[in-house]
Amino acid sequence: MRAVLQRVSEANCTVDGVITGSIATGFLVLLGIEDADIAEDLEWLAQKIVGMRVFGDENGLMNKALADVGGNILLISQFTLFASTKKGNRPGFTRAARSDKAIPLYEEMIKRLSLLLGKEIQTGIFGADMKISLVNDGPVTILMDTKNKD
Repeated sequence: MRAVLQRVSEANCTVDGVITGSIATGFLVLLGIEDADIAEDLEWLAQKIVGMRVFGDENGLMNKALADVGGNILLISQFTLFASTKKGNRPGFTRAARSDKAIPLYEEMIKRLSLLLGKEIQTGIFGADMKISLVNDGPVTILMDTKNKD
């Protein structure tokens, strides 16, 4: 799994002009799922997302996690995080999981993040043409890959 976390002061997702998810302070998380992903990848990533301490404390240092600041998550599925750009100028997406594998993992990630954070997770619609608006706070953007845990 790959995730792009963006610390935001606000973010929302619309599909066909209808808002499907909206948050104030928190993380916009773009989530890519590949065929090789398993439950352990999901658990590791969910723990990391919820525990990531990139929100400012009283001294302006990045020491607080989502729960510490009452933050929320807007989770967006994004198969393009597994784009292969090695050959030519048209990306390939063969590493991205097909929907029969990706949807259950995406839905499980929603449940796991909600359980860990103790509140509902806002989402887009899997596979839809989504329009994402955000105000990146910082900017702070973190890349995570369960196959490369640097």
